[in-house]
This record gives sequence, structure tokens and C-alpha cells, in this order.
Amino acid sequence: MPWRDHLDPYAIWVSEIMLQQTRVNTVVPYFERWMNMFPGISELANSTEADVLAAWEGLGYYSRARNLRLAAQIIMNEYQGRLPGDVKELIRLPGVGRYTAGAIASIAFKADEPTLDGNIRRVFARLFDIRESVDTPSGEKILWTLLNAELPEGRAGDFNQGLMDLGATLCTPQNPECGQCPLCGICQARAKGVQTERPILKSKPIQPHFTYVGAIIREGNRYLLVKRPSQGLLGGMWEFPNYRVVNEEAADKYLERLMAERYGVKVKITSKQGIFKHAYTHFRLTLQLYNVKILTDNLAVPDMCWVPADELLNYPMGKVARQISKTLKSNEKRQL
Repeated sequence: MPWRDHLDPYAIWVSEIMLQQTRVNTVVPYFERWMNMFPGISELANSTEADVLAAWEGLGYYSRARNLRLAAQIIMNEYQGRLPGDVKELIRLPGVGRYTAGAIASIAFKADEPTLDGNIRRVFARLFDIRESVDTPSGEKILWTLLNAELPEGRAGDFNQGLMDLGATLCTPQNPECGQCPLCGICQARAKGVQTERPILKSKPIQPHFTYVGAIIREGNRYLLVKRPSQGLLGGMWEFPNYRVVNEEAADKYLERLMAERYGVKVKITSKQGIFKHAYTHFRLTLQLYNVKILTDNLAVPDMCWVPADELLNYPMGKVARQISKTLKSNEKRQL
């Protein structure tokens, strides 16, 4: 892990943000590329949102990238360019919660602060056989109390990292390797034979499924992209015009009407490009994509851009739009 034993608090901060809900082996190449592009807080603060999103593309949860950039600007303006080491000050930064603040303070600044990520939550739920859902406020309160009680003075950073590593390597969600665990002898869940039943988590709701209809609008060898709002899912990313619809079977009819309502243009569907599917954290989507011809001359799409096929991959996009772009670029090559 390239951020381990790193002397720069900035690098530790970046790694902790990237590691939120993301596996270590996924983060490593993103971290290395990020540090090459934005080696310090000032470089990040002076970057563009497009550059930041492009560096983050594929890592998911894009608000993390936007918050890193915004926090860097705050640090430059209010903290003389230095990441604060106090938990209360760290929590003031966009994208930094109690867990991340504790991790940064203990690892980068040697502060006696606990932290609580998914790995530590699992280790302590088994170690102390916690019978309450640990992803509830009352369950988290129990964990924070235990962590504060067990925290070794002057070694919080090592303690926190050790627990993270233990959860990532031995005390795993499935098939924990209890025989190799250094805490096996004092693990209450192991002693009762219920280690695979801990931690207890709330039941996850069934993921809803949404249908979208999208338009490929072509002018010569250029394609129309639109930019998503800065806030919300995939904020600031580029995509092909698309809309959520209710009736999946009549998606093509919705497209012509929606283009008229949204952009004031009359269009005609010429063919179907294909169907694209993707699962996000909280929902699944199916996008029915059509090739569309514009029948009017007054195209006035906000935050739009005409992009040559060979430049589509230069724009930051979500996975669905990226998949479409690769398909279009491949089609262009075959036609040459």
C-alpha cells in the first residue's frame, strides 16, 4: 500500500477518502495516478473539476473527488495550505466524517483518536460478540465506546491500522481465518462459535430498478454530450442525453416527447443503438439507447458539447456513458 508509512498528511488524507467503501487493491492505481497529477494540496486546489473527475473515473462515489478539491481550496484559504491535525477541524472539511477524521488524526498526526471503518467494525463485533446491529446509531455508540476504552496511549495510529489490516486479511466477512488470528484466544464470538454470524447488520432494502431512454445525436463525426449538474449522482460528469421513464415498453415514444420538452427540438428516431445496464449502490438501471436525427435548427442544450468520436474518451464519464463511448469509437474505426 503506497500510502502506508507516508510522511505527508495530504497523501494519508487522499488514501482514506479513496478507501471509503472501496477495496485496497482497487484504490492502489488510482492513488498513484492521483498523487502524480496532484502531488500536493495547492495543486489540487488549483485543479479543474474536470481534471479531478477524470482522475477519479471508475472509482465511484464521485462526490468524494469533488469534496477533496473543495476541501483543498478551504485548506489553502483558511489553514495556510496545511491539513489540520485536530479531529474537530478535520470534520469541518467537506467529505470528512468522524471515521475519516480519526484515521487521519491518528495516522498522520499521531493523535490519540479512535477510528471506525468496516474492517474495524467487523473485528470488534466479533471480538466482543456484539449482538446489536452495528450499522445503527446505538450499535455504533457501543463500538466507539469500546474503541476509546481499548485505545493504547501514544499508539493510536498503529492500533487503528493494525485493526484495519486484521479485518482485511484474516477477520474477513466470509470464512474468517480464526486459526491464524492473534486475537483468537480472546474473541468472544469465536468462543461461542458465532463468528460468522457477526457483525449483525440491518436488512438491506430491495434495490429498485429504473428504466432510462437515451439519445445518440450525431453531426458528422461529432456526438452531442451534456454535462450533469455538479450536485448529485455523477455530478459534473458528461453523458449522452437521457431521461428516466415509467413505461419501459414505450421508451422510444417518450424520447421524442422529452427532447421537445427539455430542449425545444423536434427529433426522429432512426434506429436503436442498444441496451445498456448498470447496478449502482442503491438502484439498478436499464438504458434503452436510440440514434436520433434532429429535425429543427434551434438546438440550445444547456451545458452541451459536440465531441469528435476519437475524443470521447477524454471526457470524464460514468460507466454507462463510457461504455457507450467505447462502442461508438469502435464503430467509427470499423467504418473507416
